[in-house]
Amino acid sequence: MGIFTRDDSDTGGGTDVLDRELEKLLEDSQIEDGDHERFSHYVPKEKIMESAVTGKPVRALCGKKWTPSRDPEKFPVCPDCKRVYERMRK
Repeated sequence: MGIFTRDDSDTGGGTDVLDRELEKLLEDSQIEDGDHERFSHYVPKEKIMESAVTGKPVRALCGKKWTPSRDPEKFPVCPDCKRVYERMRK
């Protein structure tokens, strides 16, 4: 797959609102260059599957938008995604 995951959806959190906001950002934004190649990002699991099937870009919790193509296990977790995720869990 690609640099795209950390989905701990079974831990709860307010992901429905975030999913809607991310979908809007996906519709409104272009694919970004940046450090997404250096980190593993948090992305809802269903978006990862959709991207794998359709090639549609995903938006991480930190706001990065890209088309996944690398193994996320080979990269450290994005610190911005991790901060957003931790706030969602509270």
